[in-house]
Amino acid sequence: MAKIRGAVVINTERCKGCELCSVACPQKVLSMNENVNSKGYHFAYMAVPDSCTGCESCALVCPDTVITVYRMKPKKD
Repeated sequence: MAKIRGAVVINTERCKGCELCSVACPQKVLSMNENVNSKGYHFAYMAVPDSCTGCESCALVCPDTVITVYRMKPKKD
């Protein structure tokens, strides 16, 4: 069985940097960016995108609903 791949899209301008998503991620995919958005918050980003399984834990805990998770079909070899 092929490994399911996920992709996380974060609205960086609305992210307040609470870090709940990075704590909730079982694969430790998300981290806080060194840069800040226009409001002065460090926003979340995919630090290790190849490890994402698309479990949606990050999106479920986000209080501002700025995270969208996509699951990608595995490539057939």
